[in-house]
Amino acid sequence: MSNTYSQIFIQIVFAVKGRRSLIPPKSQETVNKYISGIISTKGHKSIIVNGVSDHIHIFIGYKPSGSLSDLVREIKNNSSKYINENKLASSKFNWQTGYGAFSYSKSHIDNVYHYIQNQQAHHQKESFKSEYLNFLQKFAIEYEEKYLFDWLE
Repeated sequence: MSNTYSQIFIQIVFAVKGRRSLIPPKSQETVNKYISGIISTKGHKSIIVNGVSDHIHIFIGYKPSGSLSDLVREIKNNSSKYINENKLASSKFNWQTGYGAFSYSKSHIDNVYHYIQNQQAHHQKESFKSEYLNFLQKFAIEYEEKYLFDWLE
């Protein structure tokens, strides 16, 4: 019997509903670990999960056994429920609809890992909006800004 072999690395980015800063620093590590567990349970490899109070970056080794949109939906639904049940956010919590997904080659793993690892320092210099628009431009993804996340100005 033949097997399926793949090597797919994807960075997923999504924001808190309304771009509100609801995940306090003291809760971020717990949320990150919980999301990493969801990813592993679904059969994917969690490389790193990290973010700041209003958005998150997830870097995975993706197994093409299901759809990426189903995985993101599972992550959002289960983590929102977990955050609310454990009162890890400063008020009722939900993720915004939509997400970004960006693929990388194996040679980029270290750079992407360190980029995600340093999100707190990175966002002292660059806004999430600027960061996200840069991703879309870097990956040559066509978009209409009115359909992107709700931005805080």
